[in-house]
Amino acid sequence: MRSTVSGVGVLDKSVAILRAVEAQPLALNELVEATRMSRATAHRLAVALEHHGLVRRDDDGRFCLGVRLVALGQAAARAIPLAEAAAPALEALRGETGESVQLYVREGETRVCIAALESPHGLRTIVPLGAALPLDKGSAGKLLVPGASSPKKGWVESAGEREVGVASVSAPVHDTSGAVVAAVSVSGPIERTTRQPGRKYAVAVVRAARRIERASADLRIVESTHA
Repeated sequence: MRSTVSGVGVLDKSVAILRAVEAQPLALNELVEATRMSRATAHRLAVALEHHGLVRRDDDGRFCLGVRLVALGQAAARAIPLAEAAAPALEALRGETGESVQLYVREGETRVCIAALESPHGLRTIVPLGAALPLDKGSAGKLLVPGASSPKKGWVESAGEREVGVASVSAPVHDTSGAVVAAVSVSGPIERTTRQPGRKYAVAVVRAARRIERASADLRIVESTHA
């Protein structure tokens, strides 16, 4: 794993540790292998991150993401105007479909969840705020791949691509110039959504995307009048 990005060594190595444990909890030897740091350095930085609540240890003593990141992620999401503008549309979409809903934006080679609401069902899809997911798997990723054009039918679907047993349908969110800036999704277990979730949820997802576009445009108008 590449540990030097910004040139501030200790910061880059700390971020490398967070990225390493993002996917799954890691024992110290696994953390050393994933980050390619010395055992002493990996342990020292992991313990320091633990002190600040950014890393914690599970019942087996493995390092994993700390609970402090939950609050930081929520604060970051609130600071993104698009997530704030999308909130009513996402609430309505969850209410209409009964499934989990998410809003993603592209960040580098990943898509990041900036807003999420969980289904009320016991068996549901859970995508944490701030989760960085691949662009090449899942319906939302297909919309956010650099250079991707908006689908002719206005939405895309996927089944079992990113996670076995989960299907999703997503629609692009455009800015005022027509560029895709985000993707809104409905996701849930295939046993409820079927392997063609677009048949059940496409109309609702596209409606939510248009509502988010209008809300974000209105927000920019309000911001410009107060500038």
